Amino acid sequence: MYYRKMGKIPHKRHTMFKKDDGMLFREQVMGTKGFSGTQSILYHHHLPTSVTKTEFLGSYRPEFEEDGAVRHRHFMTDGVEKKGDALKSREYLLGNSDLLIGTAYVTEGMKNFYRNGDGDEVLYIHFGTGKVETMFGTITYGEGDYVVIPIGTIYRVVPDEDTKMLIVESFSQITTPRRYRNEYGQLLEHSPFCERDLRGPEKLETFEEKGEFEVILKSRGALHSHILDHHPFDVVGWDGYLYPWVFNIGDFEPITGRVHQPPPVHQTFEGHNFVVCSFVPRLYDYHPEAIPAPYNHSNVNSDELLYYVEGNFMSRKGIKKGSITLHPSGIPHGPHPGTTEASIGKKETLELAVMIDTFKPLKIVKKAKDVEDEKYMFTWT
Repeated sequence: MYYRKMGKIPHKRHTMFKKDDGMLFREQVMGTKGFSGTQSILYHHHLPTSVTKTEFLGSYRPEFEEDGAVRHRHFMTDGVEKKGDALKSREYLLGNSDLLIGTAYVTEGMKNFYRNGDGDEVLYIHFGTGKVETMFGTITYGEGDYVVIPIGTIYRVVPDEDTKMLIVESFSQITTPRRYRNEYGQLLEHSPFCERDLRGPEKLETFEEKGEFEVILKSRGALHSHILDHHPFDVVGWDGYLYPWVFNIGDFEPITGRVHQPPPVHQTFEGHNFVVCSFVPRLYDYHPEAIPAPYNHSNVNSDELLYYVEGNFMSRKGIKKGSITLHPSGIPHGPHPGTTEASIGKKETLELAVMIDTFKPLKIVKKAKDVEDEKYMFTWT
């Protein structure tokens, strides 16, 4: 990310910054990788360490299936019944030691606050509008937004209307693809998006009030309750490179070619041992004998997960909006019978999907069985 500042900050870091009454604002350095990663400095009205009560709430780690036959899987997330706020409605479906993947059907605003101390989060907004209120300021969201929230950020989601999210909880920092950045961190000319497409917090609202405010902390595989004696959004100003930001999938400019391009051209984000890609409406290949449908391929080193957002999924049959397919490493996958021939001569696709490739096998959460199409493995015969 690039440098940004909001609100009031002193001229020099780690120097006295006083309120009108002569009292000091409280400085907080928030960074990654000790003091060698990206960081921001925030200035609070109150001590960010001031907590009056703590409580252990229990593990959040999902229970995974026992090992079984390796096979392609299909989950229809519209069948997930859990609803509520953006934390209580989360339903994990897959995961491994690098990330957790699930959905949330957000039907109400969060009354408390939330902080993920185990890693970054990406909230992909399938549909719905609202805002994400954070200690760095407020972000409005809408359909197609990827909302990236760095580790340690206190936030809450306040929907304007029912909101469906695909959620990626990463145990590492989520960044733009390294190959699209120069040595200074700037996105290059051949990147499918640039800094103009990225949005940070739009408005910094500062709350000085004292009282009891609950922050649900996710840390060390468990949830914890922290009661603060002040409003957690008491930041008067901040600057740096670490803050929540948004990229809309509609601003991804697809890379096309004379013949079919491989999935890495769709890459949008990366974390440790995984990438996130965006499949967007695009022109098909323009070689006169090109076959637009993807070729059969074996993911010998990665699992491929696709979340289908909307459109006509050219290489798949029986897929619905909100479907998740998993094509695991070790066995080939490709277009369904008849779809290769049907793609010849087509000029464009209007499909929209999010792909997550992981370089460690994904495990299936036991509850995902409730929304699984168990016949999917055999739909190529």
